[in-house]
Amino acid sequence: MAADDRLEDDELARRLREAHRRVRMLPAADKERLARRYLAICDLAKRDPERAAARLEAFLTSLDATFDTPRDVENTQGD
Repeated sequence: MAADDRLEDDELARRLREAHRRVRMLPAADKERLARRYLAICDLAKRDPERAAARLEAFLTSLDATFDTPRDVENTQGD
C-alpha cells in the first residue's frame, strides 16, 4: 500500500466515524433505517473505498438535508 493510499483511507475512516456519530444521535424512528445504510457503506469500503467515499458523501448530504431543515423551521417559528 502506497503512502498516498493510506492518506485517502484515513480520510475515509474519519468521514465514516463522523457518519457513525451522527447516526448514533438520531431519533429511534430514523436510526434503524439509516444505520443499515451506514453499515452497507462500511461494508463497501472494505472492497471499493472510492465508491464507498462517493456513497458516504451522498449519505452525509442526505443527513444534512433531512435533519437540518426541520431545526431551521423550528427556529423561525418562534419569531
